[in-house]
This record gives sequence, C-alpha cells and structure tokens, in this order.
Amino acid sequence: MTHAKDLTVQAAGCVLWRRSPVDGELEICLIHRPKYDDWSHPKGKLKRGEAPLAGALREVAEETGHSARPGTELPTMRYLANDRPKEVRYWAAEAGAGRFTPNEEVDRMLWLSPTAARSRLTQPRDRSLVDALLESLRLA
Repeated sequence: MTHAKDLTVQAAGCVLWRRSPVDGELEICLIHRPKYDDWSHPKGKLKRGEAPLAGALREVAEETGHSARPGTELPTMRYLANDRPKEVRYWAAEAGAGRFTPNEEVDRMLWLSPTAARSRLTQPRDRSLVDALLESLRLA
C-alpha cells in the first residue's frame, strides 16, 4: 500500500543571504532556471535517503557555487508540481565562500535587497520565505 508521503516529492533548499560587500546591507540570493524561466531560492529534490538539511546545502553548492552556514529552519512549502504533491523544506543560510558558474540548470544568479528579491521571485509563495528569513535574523 502506498502512502501519500511516498508519492510526495521531497525537496529542500535555502534562503541564502549575505551582507553586501559594498554597504553591509542584507542581500538575498536568487537563481534563474532557464528550463522554467523562473527566479527562485536555490532548492532541489532530495536524493534517496538524504537528510533534508544535507540536501538543501548540496543544492545551494550545486546551484550557486557557494558554501552555506545553515541557521533557522523556515516554513515548509507544500504545493502541486506536475500533478504531484511536493514538499520543500527551507533553511535560512548565510553564504560562505564560493563563486557562481552558469550551467544548464542555473544560468543566472543575483544578490538582491529583500524588497527587490520579493518582487523578482516568480512564485508568490516564495515571497513569504523572504519575510520568514527577515524575522529569523531579527530574532537571532
């Protein structure tokens, strides 16, 4: 017997942030995926048996070229993708060292102010993660 959990696509990602090297203001990383022509937070499907946080950090490294220091877990997003339920767990993560290299999956990456990131995100549901990040950093 299959359970709904078995059919749900499990994914994880991070709302990646840093302090601007120019003015020290908070910046949020967004990636552009040409396949979907969308702007989103770095995320991806978990590999079999992979812990969600490990998967989130792996996806950040693969999609942005940066290491990340995870912080607070942010709200989990649940939605339908290709007629299948999808569950994406997110963490706030401070960007570490690294350099972005465009590839087939991700062709562009931007560091934006929270306001600019909120308006650039393709999916409205992803905007709430910006607010959740700001809230988690205020509490830290």
